[in-house]
Amino acid sequence: LAMREKSMKIKENPTRLDIAGTWRGIRMMLPLAVFTIAFGLAFGVAAVHQGLAGWEAMLMSLFVFAAPSQFAALEMWHSPLPLLALAAVTLAIHTRHMLMSAALYPWLKALPQRQQFAMVILLTDSNWAMALGEYQRGERNLGILLGGGIALWGAWVAGTAIGLAFGGGITEPERFGLDVIMLCFLLMIVVGGNPRAAMALPWLAAAASALMAYWWLPPYLHVMVGAITGGVVAVLLPGRWLRESAS
Repeated sequence: LAMREKSMKIKENPTRLDIAGTWRGIRMMLPLAVFTIAFGLAFGVAAVHQGLAGWEAMLMSLFVFAAPSQFAALEMWHSPLPLLALAAVTLAIHTRHMLMSAALYPWLKALPQRQQFAMVILLTDSNWAMALGEYQRGERNLGILLGGGIALWGAWVAGTAIGLAFGGGITEPERFGLDVIMLCFLLMIVVGGNPRAAMALPWLAAAASALMAYWWLPPYLHVMVGAITGGVVAVLLPGRWLRESAS
């Protein structure tokens, strides 16, 4: 009966995208956006210390909008620029976006393909987790996803500008432990979404494989290894075990 009621609710509330939903997504993401400014500031400071021109760093934040790959690019930023290596590292870091996009596909499939691609341009771990949680609770307004991405993108760009302006006076920004904030936010999203017991095994597999890759493989590959391992374990789990764990 509960499944039937949920199905009827979804049919009555089809996928849509409007300004009201987008503003709601922006408001929901504002608390984390404040901390994202600090991340952007750290990137701006690091860019200054690495010798990037201000316009180079700003264009990177404006059009790339991917903190892990931007920091990785800084470590490889020298002349001549290793374009192939930069592309490979960026791809490795963001392979998880394939799984994230697949998780959102039931929500996005009602849109034309060009709009689907446009929606995921601002996709990050944070607005993905927030939007997916809202989707599972019956929300069908894609403005949640878009608005959350806009809030984070604006905060990231603003933080980068601040870091570039005042970067010369800040040393060792990593000592403030800003990276822990994002981890705590994602953990809160996952736990607050009432996760099924069936997900414990894929999570453990992803965590264990990512740690081993972090220790023994080249930098940044642990992200790809963890994402692929967790996804493969989830796919291979018997359907019966999944149903029993969810009940």
